[in-house]
Amino acid sequence: MSHNEMDELRRQLDNVNTELLDLITSRAKIVQQIGKIKHKQSIKRFDPVRERKMLDELTGKNNGPFENSTIEHIFKEIFKASLELQEDDHRKALLVSRKKKPEDTIIDIKGEKVGDGNTHYVVGPCSVESYEQVAEVAKSVKSKGLKLLRGGAFKPRTSPYDFQGLGVEGLQILKKVADEYDLAVVSEIVNPAHMEEAMDYIDVIQIGARNMQNFELLKAAGDVKKPVLLKRGLSATISEFINAAEYIISRGNGNIILCERGIRTYEKATRNTLDISAVPILKQETHLPVMVDVTHSTGRRDLLLPAAKAALAIGADGIMAEVHPDPAVALSDAAQQMDIPMFDTFMKELEAFSTRK
Repeated sequence: MSHNEMDELRRQLDNVNTELLDLITSRAKIVQQIGKIKHKQSIKRFDPVRERKMLDELTGKNNGPFENSTIEHIFKEIFKASLELQEDDHRKALLVSRKKKPEDTIIDIKGEKVGDGNTHYVVGPCSVESYEQVAEVAKSVKSKGLKLLRGGAFKPRTSPYDFQGLGVEGLQILKKVADEYDLAVVSEIVNPAHMEEAMDYIDVIQIGARNMQNFELLKAAGDVKKPVLLKRGLSATISEFINAAEYIISRGNGNIILCERGIRTYEKATRNTLDISAVPILKQETHLPVMVDVTHSTGRRDLLLPAAKAALAIGADGIMAEVHPDPAVALSDAAQQMDIPMFDTFMKELEAFSTRK
């Protein structure tokens, strides 16, 4: 073969490459249109039956020189890239996506700016039991220069016979104590019907793990202007978690703090399994601040400190933990709450890991 013939064949090959690129680009545009329709209709993007049908049609038309297995491999890669393109388009479209808003969202809660690069703490008893109990914890929280006081007034419990919280009375106690110590109240709302009344008492609406996909509650939280602390569901994927936040922001409320609180796995050594890798993933995928609840993820007092260190080391914006004056007599989650002296040690140990200006 002469040098000229080789050059001519290479030119032909370059032309074919360009044609292939044009065809793949055309295919990608069609795929994106299909992806938009699937998103509107809430259809799963991956359709294995459709993929199998397309592969069978292609191999049926294959007359060589490639083996059918090679044709399948090539087109599977094209299909995979197309699926990733649809998912990428979906992520771009989300209001919580970092692709939509590259800069970090910073949420001002009575002067505490969550997401500003400093470490923030949400601390308090699992359940509000009395004014004295909450006040004792609040005094300790205030003495450490912290601002965010948590406490459960409405408690969604696994068993209907467990303590369900004091309800509005609990919110009133939280508000009274928070005003006395100049703190901000973080408390869970479990029913959209309670939202309006609760606005008088709380500064941050917490939506718990069991309600992460309570879509009416998410919409109600999106319709008010209070910041929302959204916890990941017990068995929720990161994608489902992000979409739950999207429900809130789509209604106009972008002041959302994501909270990783452990997921349910086969492991029994801890109450849940802390998915620590979720923190950087959520930070990369969204512009929202991310906290870690070390209490519910571990369910063990002896693991709270190392879990908190790990959370801060991997980039969490803050830590949520439960503190009770006398955990042994707590009406809920006695085994996982710190007492005041343990909380003192906890905070002292975390000083080296925290970034607080």
